Amino acid sequence: MAGGGRFVTIRPTGMHNLVSTIVWSAGMWPFGLHTEESFTRLITAAILGGAIGLERELKHRPAGLRTNLFICFGSALFTILSDRLAGPDVADRTRIAAQIITGIGFIGAGTILHEKGSVSGLTSAASIFVVAGIGMAAGGGLYGTAVIAAVLVIVALIALGAIEERFNLKPITKTYDVIVSGCDSPESFTTELNRVLELCGLTMQTVHMAQPSDKHCKLDFTVEAIQSKHKVLEQQIKELPGVLTMASAMVADRD
Repeated sequence: MAGGGRFVTIRPTGMHNLVSTIVWSAGMWPFGLHTEESFTRLITAAILGGAIGLERELKHRPAGLRTNLFICFGSALFTILSDRLAGPDVADRTRIAAQIITGIGFIGAGTILHEKGSVSGLTSAASIFVVAGIGMAAGGGLYGTAVIAAVLVIVALIALGAIEERFNLKPITKTYDVIVSGCDSPESFTTELNRVLELCGLTMQTVHMAQPSDKHCKLDFTVEAIQSKHKVLEQQIKELPGVLTMASAMVADRD
């Protein structure tokens, strides 16, 4: 109270300005509850996609770590956008997410290779398809579904691959280089070679014949079979008359 009986109100202008600044800053802060939830979904998708991609990367497959991570992350992102961008009057809130399956089909087709009569990359294409589904589950907030699916995929890729190798179930493609002496023409040796292949239940996928000298023939051909049949075929070829050298190398498997 001042002289003359008047009251003087002291306004805490400094504190008032600080509070106003904090309130204004909070209003301008771009991250809300929806954004934090989106971050959690995107990070979950990136981790799960990266885990599957790491297994693919270690096996030197066409779709590796970054590819699977980006596909899973992108699927989650489009799923979130499909829900967030839809207005309150839009009944179908999955319109954007529904196009993910179509787009993934094109990417999966790009990983399938057809070379020398053999198809490879089918497992990589299938894993891309599943990774997109995991990303959609994470983007939709179905964390349990996404994690369980990712674990099952990793177990299948590792365990089933080991079982295929252990029990000799996985077909591989090998190229054979055979040099024969005392050969009048490559066609004459090809007849004998086809006889051996028929006994093994196999066929040549590609063949290239040459006659570098008068009495020597060279054949390059590829065969797709499981490892045990390749061993039998190699032994049968070495026992053919006139075979000087026989070399084989794996071209690709069908993973």
